[in-house]
Amino acid sequence: MNWRQRIEPFSRPFFFAWSRMSRGMTLGVRGVVTDGEGRVLLVKHTYLAGWWLPGGGVDRGETTQTAVIRELREEAGVIARSAPRLISIHSNERFFRGDHVLIFAVDDYDLTERTSHGEIAAIGWFAPDALPEDAHRSTRARLAEIFGQAPADPEW
Repeated sequence: MNWRQRIEPFSRPFFFAWSRMSRGMTLGVRGVVTDGEGRVLLVKHTYLAGWWLPGGGVDRGETTQTAVIRELREEAGVIARSAPRLISIHSNERFFRGDHVLIFAVDDYDLTERTSHGEIAAIGWFAPDALPEDAHRSTRARLAEIFGQAPADPEW
């Protein structure tokens, strides 16, 4: 476990307080990218444990589609060649009041170098039925929904 993961539980309340003061509602996006073998792209952050779908927050003045395109480029070097397709919308109330997460699929893309350095510790491609043991609970849930193994849940 690196230093960012160690301090994240302590810094989270300050981040949430700042987010709450600066915005009434928060909105995040995650991208589902699959390769020709049906494997799903996941990222491992330097500040969170486990594997996640790539994504992040929507900036002021940014559309959700623009945000997921930006996040995929920054975190994983994925350049969308077509508009991301909205798959689902989830409330993240149990984790952070007023937070929502939108899941998009990117079906047509090119791969290049990522632009964010220091935020992502690792990138990997995994079969949906063979995810890494430490894949985050929400990642497992969303992929089970997307690949027809579970009904869609509006809660994150």
